[in-house]
Amino acid sequence: MHWALGTAERAWGSRELHLLTIPPGFKKGVDFAPKDHPTPALGLLSLSRLLEPLDLGGDDEDESEAVGQPGCPRRDTVSASPCSAPLARASSLEDLVLKETSTAVSTPEPPKPLPQEQWAIPVDVTSPVGDFYRLIPQPAFQWPFEPDVFQKQAILHLERHDSVFVAAHTSAGKTVVAEYAIALAQKHMTRTVYTSPIKALSNQKFRDFRNTFGDVGLLTGDVQLHPEASCLIMTTEILRSMLYSGSDIIRDLEWVIFDEVHYINDAERGVVWEEVLIMLPEHVSIILLSATVPNALEFADWIGRLKRRQIYVISTVARPVPLEHYLFTGNSPKTQGELFLLLDSRGAFHTKGYYAAVEAKKERMSKHAQTFGAKQPTHQGGPAQDRGVYLSLLASLRTRAQLPVVVFTFSRGRCDEQASGLTSLDLTTSSEKSEIHLFLQRCLARLRGSDRQLPQVLHMSELLHRGLGVHHSGILPILKEIVEMLFSRGLVKVLFATETFAMGVNMPARTVVFDSMRKHDGSTFRDLLPGEYVQMAGRAGRRGLDPTGTVILLCKGRVPEMADLHHMLMGKPSQLQSQFRLTYTMILNLLRVDALRVEDMMKRSFSEFPSRKDSKAHEQTLAELTKRLGALEEPDMTGQLADLSEYYSWGEELMETRNMIQRRVVESVNGLKSLSAGRVVVVKNQEHHNALGVILQVSSNSTSRVFTTLILCDKPMSRDPQDRGPATPDVPHPDDLVGFKLFLPEGPCDHTVIKLQPGDVAAITTKVLRVNGEKILEDFNKRQQPKFKKDPPLVAVTTAVQELLRLAQAYPAGPPTLDPVNDLQLKDVSVVEGGLRSWKLEELIRGAQCVHSPRFAAQYLKLRERMEIQKEMERLRFLLSDQSLLLLPEYHQRVEVLRTLGYVDEAGTVKLAGRVACAMSSHELLLTELMFDNALSALRPEEIAALLSGLVCQNPGDPGDQLPSTLKQGVERVQAVAKRIGEVQMACGLNQTVEEFVGELNFGLVEVVYEWARGMPFSELAGLSGTPEGLVVRCIQRLAEMCRSLRGAARLVGEPVLGAKMETAATLLRRDIVFAASLYTQ
Repeated sequence: MHWALGTAERAWGSRELHLLTIPPGFKKGVDFAPKDHPTPALGLLSLSRLLEPLDLGGDDEDESEAVGQPGCPRRDTVSASPCSAPLARASSLEDLVLKETSTAVSTPEPPKPLPQEQWAIPVDVTSPVGDFYRLIPQPAFQWPFEPDVFQKQAILHLERHDSVFVAAHTSAGKTVVAEYAIALAQKHMTRTVYTSPIKALSNQKFRDFRNTFGDVGLLTGDVQLHPEASCLIMTTEILRSMLYSGSDIIRDLEWVIFDEVHYINDAERGVVWEEVLIMLPEHVSIILLSATVPNALEFADWIGRLKRRQIYVISTVARPVPLEHYLFTGNSPKTQGELFLLLDSRGAFHTKGYYAAVEAKKERMSKHAQTFGAKQPTHQGGPAQDRGVYLSLLASLRTRAQLPVVVFTFSRGRCDEQASGLTSLDLTTSSEKSEIHLFLQRCLARLRGSDRQLPQVLHMSELLHRGLGVHHSGILPILKEIVEMLFSRGLVKVLFATETFAMGVNMPARTVVFDSMRKHDGSTFRDLLPGEYVQMAGRAGRRGLDPTGTVILLCKGRVPEMADLHHMLMGKPSQLQSQFRLTYTMILNLLRVDALRVEDMMKRSFSEFPSRKDSKAHEQTLAELTKRLGALEEPDMTGQLADLSEYYSWGEELMETRNMIQRRVVESVNGLKSLSAGRVVVVKNQEHHNALGVILQVSSNSTSRVFTTLILCDKPMSRDPQDRGPATPDVPHPDDLVGFKLFLPEGPCDHTVIKLQPGDVAAITTKVLRVNGEKILEDFNKRQQPKFKKDPPLVAVTTAVQELLRLAQAYPAGPPTLDPVNDLQLKDVSVVEGGLRSWKLEELIRGAQCVHSPRFAAQYLKLRERMEIQKEMERLRFLLSDQSLLLLPEYHQRVEVLRTLGYVDEAGTVKLAGRVACAMSSHELLLTELMFDNALSALRPEEIAALLSGLVCQNPGDPGDQLPSTLKQGVERVQAVAKRIGEVQMACGLNQTVEEFVGELNFGLVEVVYEWARGMPFSELAGLSGTPEGLVVRCIQRLAEMCRSLRGAARLVGEPVLGAKMETAATLLRRDIVFAASLYTQ
């Protein structure tokens, strides 16, 4: 096994003595193993001799005496002695004493660039760890199985207190790493925090870790169990709150384990992960567990730079149980064998299987047409067709012993429909039915009588007895947990689930089925992304039970396109991407502390990482440029050269103004219309400077236009882009700056065809040529092939080239161009003002006196060199400053909102309203404004709870006409306050409209929550709303958390009456099935 910092033997040393052979911070160490032929080691005497000639801080007088001593030759002589060459500063002492010294002095080489900092260290998991138990003779935790190589590698690094990023395939065993860290912390008598993205996963891990370690606690929004435990399971939001409040738990923390790190891509909650990673103190080591992601090294590099410590990246190379992917086209008992292999366990794509599926589908559609006419069957089909598909598929899987199966369906309604449609299917034995019945009785006994008779409970019980299950967000939490536990026991044979089931504990199946490869992502229907597909497909294959896992894609309608299937099955998973955004809570919390500024938080975010990772290199370059600038000779700008500086500035401004106008032109509708085939343009990019060209073709993509253009050039084309076309004049005279000075070939004229971006067009001329673009392009592409390279160009090509050359010779200062205002009708203020400014600058340049001085060229070059260095220094200073932060303008806008509403003063000090807002987990401004407007104080607790449901309900809906007048007025008042906040945001420059801000409120469950708080049984709530029971429960649970936040805020501002009402409201909500304790915590 090879280590990044040396072999395992060198890192751990003698087994008997357990000596570390590599001191912290060193790259090498001492090998304690006995040698057959020992060689003289470097001892203290030789070390002192080596260091003897070094200047260790003595004064110049001592140095001058040493030079003349016979033991050390003079500095101007060449010698083989080590003291003849100066020793470079080393990062550690070992670099001085362990490297062989040269026996001769050669010509000194130029200094090499500093090595780039490497914070993400990839770990080799292909080599076995044969000496694992010698390196760790007494591991902190042991399993009844032999850990995999990647798990052993991670454990070795945990023993050294390193931070690790484990990116492993689904079901590979990432939890082993978390378990070892928990065991290490208990051994060291420190604490571990395990964070998960969802509360359900936290509950599951609490059960698993408590059974294993005992001393485990759980902290979620509504549950606090054993908060004094050495291992705490919590959501990421709870950990963030602890970091902001400076909890004592952080002080004793050794490890923080982030599970399902790819959840950082979540647009809503991904920012929480970044906040926590940024704020974690230095003494805490980090364990990141994730599915395989393509940019694990980049993400680890960001964290490493953030924490100034190396992160070891450990990735699995293959799944422990390989997968086979199939297409299923059957829909009846006769066609249940239509299963076609698409991707085998070695990762080979089978086009033969794909075409066989297409043929099977065509044959059936042909028979359908013969029987029912030419009308094609619908793509998805109805419940009857679904039932036929699933009955035939499940019969085939049952025959082949490929149950249990998880069917992923991307709609809650379809999940319920498909499970309910299989009324004739019974997959359990009598003994299994008995076990399921007893388990259901035991779990449901904790519910009140009416809750046990809920339609969803009765329906799910009936399904479970037959071995079927349903799992999605609309299912009651206690029923979801029952389904999960029965599935893990192998008693649920077929589970219809949505995507959320793929994220969580290890619950693999023998087979995974995709009902469709398309989903609705909240805005539109689209194909599954490769990462989404892999996450769900990864549930197939039970380690130790199945040689391979089976993944089946149902083809209810037509067979999907091969390219789409290939991309979904074999494409790269989605990268980890920053979802960092500013929130008022974050800003207010950071303004209250001195340790971290908001600008620092933004600067350290993953979104800023690409531009900030080179900060040290920028600082070094800036220092070098400063030194170089100081060594430059000042240009002479006296006498006739007095306006030299202005001349340079005028030229620069003229170029920038023209570029701005041209950008506006090519972005305008009329400008793009003018850039049609045959139009003559002036091209200016890295390869061509003011070269004439004629447009041959324009791409049809309106979002990113590309212009295929024939351009004049020298013959032959130079391979070096810097040599192509004439260079910009070193010393531009007025004619060079004011006119275009078109490119003219110095020798024989040639041509090339390139694709231009709109920014490459320096000017649009008034000239239009008649060209056959397709013929010219076809001829040019043919002549690029070696076989036809010497063929003469077509007449159409030579005619176009000759016409362009004639124009270039006739208009050396540039042909007439389309005027942006008069010809293209651009009435934009910046364009009009830019045109007037350009005309003024041209006049100033023509009247400059410095160009008449004989010393103009020499002094201009001196000035330009100085100005270019200063410009580069300004750019680097900007990149290093807060002003380059992408979110800085939004930060200033949000601070202005807080200042306008009275949450902070002019100096940025947080006022009382700001401290209240910090206590809110969401809708901080709206809740605070409602409190300070006394909009809640006059209402009863149940009415307050009902109104606040509009802030936590995620299901859009109308409150209805049956609400009491008090609630109707309350809804209107909440909306009015939200509208006022939205108007302030708009006035301060934020781009969210008032309608969008108010539209975030959903009052569809106001009546449901009101009646629940008044004591109505849950069984009677179903008639008040069509919202699924699980979503109602989630809304009420979140609402209870919000009531507790408001209770604390009311006490903060000295409002005991409102505080008591919020306490009562939370109590009224917390009852019966809505707050039934999790089965995992019992």
